[in-house]
Amino acid sequence: MALNIDWMNEAKKRKDDLVRDVQALVRIPSVRDDGGAKPEAPFGPKVAEALDYMLTRGQEEGFRIKNVDGYAGHIEMGEGEKLIGVLGHLDVVPAGDGWSVDPFAAEVKDGRLYGRGAIDDKGPTVAAFYALKIVKELGLPLRKRVRLILGGDEESDWRCVAHYFQREEMPDVGFAPDADFPIIHAEKGIIDADLSYRPPESAEAEGLALASFQAGRRYNMVPDAAEAVVEGAGRTEELLGLYEQFCRERGVKGSMRQSEGAVVFQLEGVSAHGAEPERGKNAGVYLAQFLASLPLDGRSRPFVQFVTSAFFGDARGRRLGLAYRDEQSGDLTVNVGVLSYDRRHGGTIGLNIRYPVTAAGDAIRRTLAGAAAEHGFALSRFSDTKPHYIDPSHELVRTLQRVYEEQTGEPARLLAIGGGTYARALAAGVAFGALFPGRPDVAHQKDEYIEIDDLVKATAIYAQAIYELAK
Repeated sequence: MALNIDWMNEAKKRKDDLVRDVQALVRIPSVRDDGGAKPEAPFGPKVAEALDYMLTRGQEEGFRIKNVDGYAGHIEMGEGEKLIGVLGHLDVVPAGDGWSVDPFAAEVKDGRLYGRGAIDDKGPTVAAFYALKIVKELGLPLRKRVRLILGGDEESDWRCVAHYFQREEMPDVGFAPDADFPIIHAEKGIIDADLSYRPPESAEAEGLALASFQAGRRYNMVPDAAEAVVEGAGRTEELLGLYEQFCRERGVKGSMRQSEGAVVFQLEGVSAHGAEPERGKNAGVYLAQFLASLPLDGRSRPFVQFVTSAFFGDARGRRLGLAYRDEQSGDLTVNVGVLSYDRRHGGTIGLNIRYPVTAAGDAIRRTLAGAAAEHGFALSRFSDTKPHYIDPSHELVRTLQRVYEEQTGEPARLLAIGGGTYARALAAGVAFGALFPGRPDVAHQKDEYIEIDDLVKATAIYAQAIYELAK
């Protein structure tokens, strides 16, 4: 039978309660706390409190609930063999500095709800919970079960879903309300790799000596600062002139000072997410390029020369022989996330590679190891998270497209991203909202917020989606 339900009106009726629940959840500072971890709270007491809050709300509303050893939990309704999964997470990244509001007060002003986790991922997760509530309260007949799965470690190591799916069944299809609308059906593979350099014992010590070099702390961020200490420089006026000219021509900020017989170079770049390295200016790679122009000794010269020749002006892996691309997900990208060198031990280049869904991690590993070996480097670490791809013709994708277009009147374009969402944890899953096109992405930033109108609209979309998938 054809049901004519005004999903948006149903969501609006519950707006005040929806906002109150998001506020209550945001007020729990559920940052992972390894120091406070216990067997029943593996991610610390505050993540456990957030999970307990949501499961209690589920029980109060008459759903079936389960806490899976504190790692994750679920809220379930419906009957039947088949299972629809909706995966949200309750942990948040640390608040950081520079907020104009209390990050855990969940203040509402100018139509926005502010707080750490408001958009990533507490607001969207509560919207999915209210979507379940709408379907349940309307008494709609379902032929499948629907399970809202709640993770506690998405921002770190994903131990939550790993533990959960070792013990609980895999949904037949599902979505993660933890990214962008319309629909993300392709997520690139993610590789973290270390290339290690050991200076040859026989290398001549003539020329300037690079004592140390440091840039970056995280593989998935473009380094915005770098520092190098060079010894044996003698007259520094000429060096300063060269460095100032280099920074001017490259459009970066740099400084140079003398310290205990050595010269310290500092360079300021522009940070960006590792999935989109060309949006930033990699301070480490820029500084390496400058150092490669100096008469460095035979120990340190190969390190800065390889960094420069392999990575300067090339975030697509072309010079390494890794220029993969496909129609589904675009180009491979390479971010030099961490650079370190000291004269005694040598150096390390830490890479974050995002590769297209049709490329193979094993082939990338072989090519990378070969390219490194040619320059005296060794591939010392390699971790590979496989890509995730759902065919555009899949029933899940087509259903969500239809729902999105009916609710918004906008075309439901399919997106590919370099980042990773819980959709990867599903056998057949996509990321589906809750950030609408044109809205700034304020996840992980100071003054994070969600537009309350968007929260309500997402609830309506999720309610219809859950019904259409489970009916």
